[in-house]
Amino acid sequence: MSEIFLDIETTGLSFKDSHRIVEIACIETNELIPTKRVFHKIINPERNVPEEAFKIHGFSTNFLKDKPKFKEIADELIDFINGNDLIIHNASFDIPFINHELKLHKKDVINKNKIVDTLELARSKYPGMSNSLDALCKRFNIDLSRRVKHNAVLDCELLREVYINLLDVKEPKLSFNSKVESKSSHGKILNYSKKIVKPSEEELKNHNIFLKSELKKNYF
Repeated sequence: MSEIFLDIETTGLSFKDSHRIVEIACIETNELIPTKRVFHKIINPERNVPEEAFKIHGFSTNFLKDKPKFKEIADELIDFINGNDLIIHNASFDIPFINHELKLHKKDVINKNKIVDTLELARSKYPGMSNSLDALCKRFNIDLSRRVKHNAVLDCELLREVYINLLDVKEPKLSFNSKVESKSSHGKILNYSKKIVKPSEEELKNHNIFLKSELKKNYF
């Protein structure tokens, strides 16, 4: 099953104060390797954007007025998530906003059992320390030079790197099985197989003789 890294930007701090989502991004990974499937929408919140929120993400009321409303992208979002685990930094902020929007449009809400909150992971690992996304990136030497404003897609990318470090695992790489499929320049799929060639007894004997003769030499 894939993982989905998710982030949102909003007009304010609480949906209870009639604040709404202005941007949502999801990046799909498989065993933490990006699959190149990305869901990203800038959304008309159907209200004004306070100056404080504009300073954070840079989306103005005028810029957002012709963007799709949440109800227009809700089904696409649900299809993209599709029951996968969601990895979110400070899920207690994002999920109430998303579920509020889903409820407004009579959609099923996100199951909290499918959520991994990296803020909670960070707090358990680094109690008493600042565990914001910025602070964690600095702690793990993750490049923040692109983060001039809060941006949902970029924050998902940064969160993936933070999550890898929180798990104390190496950056996942593409793994190849013994059989690898590759496309030629003509689009035809070519199958390659790793063939293991074992040395003969005579080759092993000659190799041992070579090693013994070479080890007697002084190269220093």
